[in-house]
Amino acid sequence: MDSQRNLFLIVFLLLFIIFWQNWQMDHSVELANNPEIKNSSNNESNISGNTNKNISIKDKDQNILVKTDVFSLNISNYGGDIHQVELLNFAEGLGSNKPLKLLETNPLFLYQAQTGINGVDGPDNIEKNIRPKFIAKKNYFEMRKGQNELKVPIEYTSKNGIKYTKIFIFKKGNYSVNILYNINNISKKPIKISTFGQLKQTVELPKSRTVNNNFTLHNFRGAAYSTDKIRYKKYKFENIIENENLNIKTKSGWVAMLQQYFASALIFNNEGINTIYTNNINNHEVTIGYQSSTIIIPPHTQKNISNTIWLGPELQDQMGLLAPNLDLTVDYGWLWFLSKPLFKLLKFIYSFVNNWGFSIIIITFIVRGIMYPLTKAQYLSMAKMRMLQPKIQNIRDRFKHDNQKMGQEIMGLYREEKVNPFGGCLPLIIQMPIFLALYYMLSSCVELRHAPFIFWIHDLSAQDPYYILPIIMGVTMFIIQKMSPANITDPMQQKFMNFMPIVFSIFFLWFPSGLVIYYIVSNLVTIIQQQIIYRSLKEYGY
Repeated sequence: MDSQRNLFLIVFLLLFIIFWQNWQMDHSVELANNPEIKNSSNNESNISGNTNKNISIKDKDQNILVKTDVFSLNISNYGGDIHQVELLNFAEGLGSNKPLKLLETNPLFLYQAQTGINGVDGPDNIEKNIRPKFIAKKNYFEMRKGQNELKVPIEYTSKNGIKYTKIFIFKKGNYSVNILYNINNISKKPIKISTFGQLKQTVELPKSRTVNNNFTLHNFRGAAYSTDKIRYKKYKFENIIENENLNIKTKSGWVAMLQQYFASALIFNNEGINTIYTNNINNHEVTIGYQSSTIIIPPHTQKNISNTIWLGPELQDQMGLLAPNLDLTVDYGWLWFLSKPLFKLLKFIYSFVNNWGFSIIIITFIVRGIMYPLTKAQYLSMAKMRMLQPKIQNIRDRFKHDNQKMGQEIMGLYREEKVNPFGGCLPLIIQMPIFLALYYMLSSCVELRHAPFIFWIHDLSAQDPYYILPIIMGVTMFIIQKMSPANITDPMQQKFMNFMPIVFSIFFLWFPSGLVIYYIVSNLVTIIQQQIIYRSLKEYGY
């Protein structure tokens, strides 16, 4: 069996799977952006869609600005919602001096994190479209050098004298924000309240947000959640637009909105039962959030309630420590069980070489080294198959009018000579999930975003801007093809095989540079291994 023909067919299948998945994702976005999709009915039990839309532009001078070593935030006085988040350690684009905006509030695009206290006696009266106006002692807070923690308190006092203090707690180098509520019930009656949190986003992205139009790099953009029974579940904006809204009861968990490399997530730590919900707002905006069960605060007592929000890059280690299963938001696809250990190995190698490109090269040698016994077995099987070709051809000539007898005789020959006709396919089948796992890993890990290699490769997560790497990859495929003994006699199949390196070079034009580097090095290793194995086979008379 011709190894190169099998390799090309398997890689072609991989590319088809990748392109099909990305087409489905693009098609889903188109459906979500379709204005003809039917409007949703209002769900009175849900919070989303009832907040005052004017608060995003009202009283801008009263908004609270916060700056830490990783954040630049804008917190609204109305409700204490987070209206804008800039990630200071991540550029908007390669070579840009502007920090990346995760949350944003402007006339074209809205992406907010809204939190508050509602219920029978809560200050957030969602049905009447009222948000409490908090007061801060100052409008600007900054984390100074040497400071490990920054607290931003805002206060609201209701008409009956109940004091609500909302404290945002920021920690140095951390993308999680702790939101602490202190409710001081000085009244003579018990009060009933609930906490809520929701993420709200415009479905259609403006041009300013569509920085990378490379369809092979598209990752999931939408909502996600985790409950007591469900570790991790993605939920498309398309489903919310079509009014397939969630209404899930759980004690613990989180809700999130995801995009490539970055996420916002609300982790609820409330006692009792929480309700996870989604809602469609005029086919234009969607929300995912949670609502706690009723909390009773007796008269003349205080109650502290704490929840956490993550706003930033999908850092697996930190997110995994923050909440169970939150690290699963790094979308490795269905091959996560391979991608995850591969990334851990890649990160371990990076700790020594301090270059992600060289780390990819080293991990390629490791993977191919582990697979060398299988590769050798593959070539041994192919060598035995070549030696049997005259006998197989003789059987075909003898029983050319009896296909059943021909098959029986050929299988008998394989058993007699102890040859597995599919033995040459095993290493290629094993390479298929590894290839896909690396694809998902290199497309999902924020650590590789804008990570330089050498020379003209300044971003391993993006395509080669000059298409040099795909051409080199095609050349290595052509060399392997010429070095491999061909069993193909049909002229049309020969022409097809001759064009395959060109076809795959074109496919790889849009692939991440890191993945193309892996495949180039893998091909070079194949060339070296072929020479070593062929020499050893000649010594055994094959």
